[in-house]
Amino acid sequence: MAKGNGLSGSGVLRDKGIGIFDSGVGGLTVLREIKKMLPHEDIFYLGDTARVPYGNRSKNTIIKYSMQNTHFLTEMGIKMLVVACNTSSSVALNALRNRFPGLPIIGVIEPGSEQANGATKSGRVGVIGTRATIGSGSYRSALHRFDRGIKVFQQACPLFVPVVEESMHRTRFAHDIARHYLQSLKKHNIDTLILGCTHYPLLSPVIQRVVGNKVKLINSGQAVALKTREYLSKLDLLKTQGKGNIHFFVTDTPLQFKKIGRLLLSHDIDNSIHKVVLEDYE
Repeated sequence: MAKGNGLSGSGVLRDKGIGIFDSGVGGLTVLREIKKMLPHEDIFYLGDTARVPYGNRSKNTIIKYSMQNTHFLTEMGIKMLVVACNTSSSVALNALRNRFPGLPIIGVIEPGSEQANGATKSGRVGVIGTRATIGSGSYRSALHRFDRGIKVFQQACPLFVPVVEESMHRTRFAHDIARHYLQSLKKHNIDTLILGCTHYPLLSPVIQRVVGNKVKLINSGQAVALKTREYLSKLDLLKTQGKGNIHFFVTDTPLQFKKIGRLLLSHDIDNSIHKVVLEDYE
């Protein structure tokens, strides 16, 4: 078991940071919202850029990678973990909570589903995500916990992640792929669409053009930030003073991460990215 994840002594833990992991750069959309809402908190962000995307991996592999990510971040002495990866949230969340019982862990499925439930007027909600996320049925289950009457229509979009990772999200190619994936959802007359992967908000303008302005897009980043603040407040672990620092870790070359990170966070992150090896964290 990793060090530093007990919850006794809130005074000491209050000064510890929040851990966030994703399979790549997409989780920066969650980090951005958490930083905006909790500016005093230190954040440790891990992007597993060497093994992205997770969405086409087996369940056992996703759990293994998620365990390694969490083990690494607990070595940083974090007080809470945010699983920003939709795939890991869909497949590995319960396994992580069982392995790290003293660590508060939240994913992106429940907050995003809650937001979609509040947004839909027709009760017809679309979900797009990786193959693993869609195959798990996690969003359908979460939405039905809020309202059994919601009709859920799902579509896997496996090419969206590499399109974002390769900075092609503003191209005609991205638009053509989006039109190909989303035409079936349009036929179901959805009024709300959950972007079930943290990479997808970068494709929001393209997706919105394809599905039309009457469809509400749900980016769970803000909902996750609200849930993070709620958890920390409940546990008396909110840090209310000082300027929080962000520490970035990646598992492969940081060049692409720097480029998209600058786009998402509106500032350079060149000097604060560290490359790490996760295979040692079992």
